[in-house]
Amino acid sequence: MTKTVAMREHSQFQHGTGRIPPQAVDLEEAVLGAILLEKDAMMEIADILSPKMFYVEANQLIFEQCARLSLDGEPIDLLTVTAALRTSGNLEKVGGAYYLTGLSDRVVSSANIEYHARIVAQKYVQRELIRQSIQIIEACYDDTEDVFETMAAADFSRDELLTQITSRKEASNVEVVGEALEDIRRYQQSPTKNLTGVPSGFTKLDELTGGWQPSDLIILAARPAMGKTSNALTMAINAASAGNPVAVFSLEMTSKQLAAKEISIVSGVPFGRIRNKHLGPEDWAQVEHHMSTISALPIHWDDTAGISITELCAKAKRLKRKEGIRMVIVDYLQLITTGARGKNGNREQEVGFVSRTLKGLAKELDIPVIALSQLSRAVESRPGNSKRPMLSDLRESGSIEQDADIVMFLYRPEYYDIHEDESGLSTDGLAEIIVAKHRNGACDDIQVRFDKNTTGFTDWDAGQSWDGFSSPSDGITPNQQFDGGFGNVPTLRSSSMNDLNDDGPF
Repeated sequence: MTKTVAMREHSQFQHGTGRIPPQAVDLEEAVLGAILLEKDAMMEIADILSPKMFYVEANQLIFEQCARLSLDGEPIDLLTVTAALRTSGNLEKVGGAYYLTGLSDRVVSSANIEYHARIVAQKYVQRELIRQSIQIIEACYDDTEDVFETMAAADFSRDELLTQITSRKEASNVEVVGEALEDIRRYQQSPTKNLTGVPSGFTKLDELTGGWQPSDLIILAARPAMGKTSNALTMAINAASAGNPVAVFSLEMTSKQLAAKEISIVSGVPFGRIRNKHLGPEDWAQVEHHMSTISALPIHWDDTAGISITELCAKAKRLKRKEGIRMVIVDYLQLITTGARGKNGNREQEVGFVSRTLKGLAKELDIPVIALSQLSRAVESRPGNSKRPMLSDLRESGSIEQDADIVMFLYRPEYYDIHEDESGLSTDGLAEIIVAKHRNGACDDIQVRFDKNTTGFTDWDAGQSWDGFSSPSDGITPNQQFDGGFGNVPTLRSSSMNDLNDDGPF
């Protein structure tokens, strides 16, 4: 009787495909019988199965009750499960005590329970893939559905399903310590052994952070026109020049505009000339001299306007699998949409959802994610020279500060017509990276140099006046701490994440 109900509940599969969905009811019963028979059986498969993975509704309810008893530290056997189901009002729904007795009579031991559980999980995955495929088909026939949102949601659902079935089991102390020692040994043998993460290219900042660490969410916030996009782009170039593939999601500027900035920063040719396409012979010679370096940088661009957080995560995961990206940069956080997920929430809730999702993406891919953010106008309204940003200035959501591992502010005194610091020294070209929150380390103010011509950034105390990355006139790069900087870039091609769709609207 119960199985018939379960079949009816999954009739959408039959309606969509004309066939009974994948199932292993006999193995579901064998798993439950083993749990009722031996007290430790539940522990063996708790990280493999969840109630929704069972095809038969009665088996879902029984497994859910067993999981609750296990969580409460109660014994699991025929009597305790029967009593618990009776108390919850579900005993008759599962077929009564007779059905439970039949389950316990079906097995002799739990010796093969893990093998059986994995087959049950596999059948669930097959059913979910069928269900998702039917939803995609229905959405494609619905003219009111946005095709981009449908594609992104499909990728997101598939990745979530993959995460469910590939979650790592517990590891012994010996394994964990061994992995930690191996990491230490690998970094000791590395030419950049002072860094344990992706380099930013700024010496003092890398000394403070050890490089951008895997699974960290880094927020770089500033008022408009402060140079945060150029600063993030400079860090992307520095990371890529050290052999770290980077994905840059730009919601504000096109990839061509960013490429023009990239050319200016690397070649040293003023950005204004490149933007206006007024290059003299010397400028062309300088650009051509650096083109092999620029084109070899493993930077992957996506300039999809109004991209949803679902689509962004799906693209980042695909790039991680295909290109092995080691860092993601998002410009900027407040422009990301939440799609259908955010239709019923206010703006603060939407931004909070985006920041939480980006933190989850960093953890899942085990790479740093740098998200740019706007600051509120409160900075502008402060009297006198007190324009330095603070954590309370983060715009639209306090959850940004909560979710971030590092919060940095970019501050240029010259922007506010402050031409001398408190000591009377000139602020010409001075920019500060203010590390206001650092979950795993100290906070500090890092002085860097801003080049108004190229919009690039470099170390403040580089011992030279800034005129761009290595050029025939100076021969010095701010990346030399990375063993030669651009000179040792692997031969990877700079590419766009939209290359596969050059012939269509995608």
